Amino acid sequence: MAKERGLISPNDFAQLQKYMEYSTQKVSDVLKLFEDGEMAEYVQGDAIGYEGFQQFLKIYLEADNVPSHLSLALFQSFQTDYYLEETVKKDLVCLSDVSCYFSLLEGGRPEDKLEFTFKLYDTDRNGILDSSEVDKIIIQMMRVAEYLDWDVSELRPILQEMMKEIDYDGSGSVSLAEWLRAGATTVPLLVLLGLEMTLKDNGQHMWRPKRFPRPVYCNLCESSIGLGKQGLSCNLCKYIVHDHCAMKALPCEVSTYAKSRKDIGVQSHVWVRGGCESGRCDRCQKKIRIYHSLVGLHCVWCHLEIHDDCLQAVGPECDCGLLRDHILPPSSIYPSVLASGQERKTSKTSQKTVDDLSLSTFEALRIDPVSNTHPLLVFVNPKSGGKQGERVLWKFQYLLNPRQVFNLLKDGPEPGLRFFREVPDCRVLVCGGDGTVGWILETIDKANLPVVPPVAVLPLGTGNDLARCLRWGGGYEGQNLGKILKDLEMSKVVHMDRWSVEVIPQQTEEKSDPVPFQIINNYFSIGVDASIAHRFHVMREKYPEKFNSRMKNKLWYFEFATSESIFSTCKKLEESLTVEICGKPLDLSNLSLEGIAVLNIPSTHGGSNLWGDTKRPHGDIHGINQALGAAAKVITDPDILKTCVPDLSDKRLEVVGLEGAIEMGQIYTKLKNAGHRLAKCSEITFHTTKTLPMQIDGEPWMQTPCTVSIAYACHKLNPQAP
Repeated sequence: MAKERGLISPNDFAQLQKYMEYSTQKVSDVLKLFEDGEMAEYVQGDAIGYEGFQQFLKIYLEADNVPSHLSLALFQSFQTDYYLEETVKKDLVCLSDVSCYFSLLEGGRPEDKLEFTFKLYDTDRNGILDSSEVDKIIIQMMRVAEYLDWDVSELRPILQEMMKEIDYDGSGSVSLAEWLRAGATTVPLLVLLGLEMTLKDNGQHMWRPKRFPRPVYCNLCESSIGLGKQGLSCNLCKYIVHDHCAMKALPCEVSTYAKSRKDIGVQSHVWVRGGCESGRCDRCQKKIRIYHSLVGLHCVWCHLEIHDDCLQAVGPECDCGLLRDHILPPSSIYPSVLASGQERKTSKTSQKTVDDLSLSTFEALRIDPVSNTHPLLVFVNPKSGGKQGERVLWKFQYLLNPRQVFNLLKDGPEPGLRFFREVPDCRVLVCGGDGTVGWILETIDKANLPVVPPVAVLPLGTGNDLARCLRWGGGYEGQNLGKILKDLEMSKVVHMDRWSVEVIPQQTEEKSDPVPFQIINNYFSIGVDASIAHRFHVMREKYPEKFNSRMKNKLWYFEFATSESIFSTCKKLEESLTVEICGKPLDLSNLSLEGIAVLNIPSTHGGSNLWGDTKRPHGDIHGINQALGAAAKVITDPDILKTCVPDLSDKRLEVVGLEGAIEMGQIYTKLKNAGHRLAKCSEITFHTTKTLPMQIDGEPWMQTPCTVSIAYACHKLNPQAP
């Protein structure tokens, strides 16, 4: 089949997806350039040659140097016998086919994709396609499905059945309205096109494609979904069906909020057949024989798994199980209209008011959490950690109430913070890297919340330095999320200082990069380590497909660090800047430095402690920090600095000098304990005289001569793992 369709390799497809993640272009905009814009010279009829195809990729992927093997493989993938009949020469490909293919892959609403692909082939603009033209669209859909590892043998008959229903009069032609209507009711096709299901609480499932590593059974036809085969699973209720059974599936039984007054306050079990993954009944402790048929029941909220016969022994009331401290059950969320106290003539009128209520914004809902619980607000960056972010999003939507879980790429953090604004004793969990954590903390600052919630971290990034300091680990590797939530429940809250940074450039003809943040959570640095980070950043922007795993990222860091150690681009840094701590100059004359780091936490660059471990003096129980008291805003005495212990909440920064990339590597590998301890202070100012690399919390930029001022801003609450 791969040969017949001219499929590119899985590695090439993964590389292409990486490019598309970083691109901001839309196919429709690029197509206009080829139809009647500056790229029209490359078009021959409705076809383009290899040179035109390369220009298409360059513009669409926003990459100057798309690897030749990838562009050639993609070009050849469109040169099947099917397409060659439509073109004049064998060295051409159909522009509509290329545009259709990429439009199916990029983000956007499924209905928009359906309309765009239809209009691509409606060349005479009469709103009608014949069967052969529609078949071209379906071929591209099948190609995309196969690249995404779908079971194409199941999708093909679904699309064929869809075509029969569209062409109900047997005329062989399809109108745009018929095409959109059929596509909008074909569930597997919508999932393939990237349908983002929203919480409508109208019985609609939140489907996602899933390949099952163990035998499971379809909730509709109750026949087996073969081992390793793909089906569809609902994120809300774990209802599982074959692709071809999705359109006949029973409505989803999960409601995420109370729709009437009788449902407020007391949560009932919501049972769904099957889905008993443990294989043992939580009531009688006997086996649930899941390998024979669709048996057993599981509760969506407390996740109890029981035999059918044990249902009567389990009471109707649900306590939300082991994760009750984090969960907002539907009985705790209800439309504000139900709390108004207004009398209505009949219950029918009251129910109609609730049903007609627009829940597109969370302001329409009110939260009254269960007493003595700490409802959890979860933010997930789906792009963090490869595909891990997306899986974490799906899992939390099932473990908690989906209304507690927010996709940061969809709406950002503001809707979630507004929804939880008045919720007492709530906590926030950020699933992403250090950059995502900084984004959430900055948004919380601007939200002006009545009570600032503590923020925990599930590390999905590359460095994850803040998560390391809070003992949440250096990176999530698929551990049990239920256990992580229990650890969060038992965690203690620690304070973390945060620092404002102001960069005032001098008047020069040179132009600086934009400063990424105005707040420092982790660290700030100038020189060698920022130079390495900047080279890494530039290379990742140019070749994103080379940076698709933590291991690859670390190898690239190692390569850039090796290069930096050879060329020493920041040699004699002390000659290019002056440093003031609390208004007093810091003497650097006797040092030969290539970098200076200002630390708020004892972890940088993915686990490197530049300050080093500190051995406390004999008999020092509380540490030198407490003994010095608040009066000691500046410490530069080398003997005292040897005993200073980094503290996230002491309102002081640690300042470290770095001799070069080799020394950084020695510290990271524990061959050397620390860099050169320069000071411990509450304010610091840099004056630079030439363009230098700088970074804040791992985000680098090139800065022209300037003054950088860092001062205490505030503190945040962060749960620390037990």
